[in-house]
Amino acid sequence: MTRQVDMRAIALFALVALLFIGTGFAQSWNTALTIFNMGLVSAIMALGVNMQWGYAGLFNVGIMGFVALGGLAAVLVSMPPVEEAWAAGGIRVLLGLVLGAATIVAAILAWSRLPKGRLRVLVMIAILVGGFFIYREVFDGGVSAIEAVNPASTGYLGGLGLPVILAWPVGGLLAAGAAWIIGKTALGLRSDYLAIATLGISEIIIAILKNEDWLARGVKNVTGVPRPVPYEVDLQRSESFLGLADRMGVDPVTFSSITVKLSYAALFLVVLLGLIWLSEKALNSPWGRMMRAIRDNETAAEAMGKDVKARHLQIFILGSAVCGLAGAMMTTLDSQLVPGTYQPLRFTFLIWVMVIVGGSGNNWGAVLGGFLIWWLWIMVEPLGLGLMQMITSGMAEGSWLRAHLIDSAAYMRLFTMGLVLLLVLRFSPRGLIPER
Repeated sequence: MTRQVDMRAIALFALVALLFIGTGFAQSWNTALTIFNMGLVSAIMALGVNMQWGYAGLFNVGIMGFVALGGLAAVLVSMPPVEEAWAAGGIRVLLGLVLGAATIVAAILAWSRLPKGRLRVLVMIAILVGGFFIYREVFDGGVSAIEAVNPASTGYLGGLGLPVILAWPVGGLLAAGAAWIIGKTALGLRSDYLAIATLGISEIIIAILKNEDWLARGVKNVTGVPRPVPYEVDLQRSESFLGLADRMGVDPVTFSSITVKLSYAALFLVVLLGLIWLSEKALNSPWGRMMRAIRDNETAAEAMGKDVKARHLQIFILGSAVCGLAGAMMTTLDSQLVPGTYQPLRFTFLIWVMVIVGGSGNNWGAVLGGFLIWWLWIMVEPLGLGLMQMITSGMAEGSWLRAHLIDSAAYMRLFTMGLVLLLVLRFSPRGLIPER
């Protein structure tokens, strides 16, 4: 049985590889590598969700919030600091954040140390209300000063100016910290309430990114995020690179673009393989068997002395950290942070389809689903448009049916995702590569 599963997995990965190779021959290798790189990032996101759902049965639909925190980390770590903004209001903003945190801590201490009764409630309300007004007085003044500094190109504090590679683990740490806060409050909820809570909190994170211009320019977007690979223009100015392109008989512009994409692919592949290795080791260890036992029967696991809530918190943090890492990698790939692109359809529904189609509880299945579903997501619409044009080629130019069928190609993505999900759930309900 194991050998059959292994051969099936190899055959499915070979089929997906043929899809990417066919794209390279049919369209261009630039297109194929662009899809492949985002497929690598998608596979990492699917691994993170698979840890939460496949290992522990946690229904997290707040994926895009953790991905966005990873993208924010790329800006905070790699972008150069805006000295004028720091001088104008940086200290006030930091002081305001400290005052806000101190207000919360003081309210918690007052609630825990004062005896029960009306006095405790009144003291806590007084601390929260007074602290809120002090915090806003300090914080708002600093924000206004920062956002007034050259708002057309900056209007924010910038980052630390460190190598962008460091932003990847920092993105994971930011997402892990948010997951700890969310998990401490929401993991005791039933699965449907947990889904609602994670979705709501992720929307709060996106709203903060969109509205707090001092942090990452909000909807003005941050462009020019440093890259860990050379720029195409720099390669085209290199005599050695131009000489290599001449010896190979290829166009230097196209060759430079492919070289950059291959460099990204190599970096992303190293991260993905490292995560798969760690995930497989964890899944096949006593810890992994304990997580699956908790997933299958929480009551029995608790009866055996396992701390179910602590283990759920642990896996929730790990899976969210992987999603944050993927978010930082994606922002690095795009060289820009665009909060408006963090849509639930792209970072929640799509990643869940990848995990379900690939095989929940199987790391290799999640990776397969990441590559396959992302390829379909990108390629189905142009393929659908070509199909509709071929079908309607014999119809009159002004035919309403012809116009309707061609316009319907825009919905091929959603139709295909639903169809693939339906077929997999009907004929292979445990996914293309089932959990062993």
